[in-house]
Amino acid sequence: MPSDFNQQIIDEFRANEGRVGGMFEGAPLVLLTTTGAKSGKPVTTPVMYLADGDRYIVIASNAGADNHPAWYHNLRANPGATAEIGTETFEVKAEFVEGEERDQLYARMVAQAPGFAEYEAKTTRRIPVVALYRTAA
Repeated sequence: MPSDFNQQIIDEFRANEGRVGGMFEGAPLVLLTTTGAKSGKPVTTPVMYLADGDRYIVIASNAGADNHPAWYHNLRANPGATAEIGTETFEVKAEFVEGEERDQLYARMVAQAPGFAEYEAKTTRRIPVVALYRTAA
């Protein structure tokens, strides 16, 4: 079940063709629906993304907390998910990016949204980078 904060963003996103105001105004957001690793139930989370060719890059920053976000654990357990961007909904498969490519993509996200540098500074964990690929319907 999404937090009240996330639920407000989800509702606003869906009511306004993928646009939201407040702290995420103008930010590229995807509504990522994963399957709960423990519950097996669908869980929707708004996540900022970075477009990268035919894939969407998401960062498991959890706002710099010392633990990975639930959606990341869900994708580890089941890499298939649903993405909503704007008015489009499509299936995706997650791949976990490592090494130099991970560092380059994280730096690109920081350039797009400088808050990600603060998240990295707040935690000792290596923040995961995940690539979402569209799958055939």
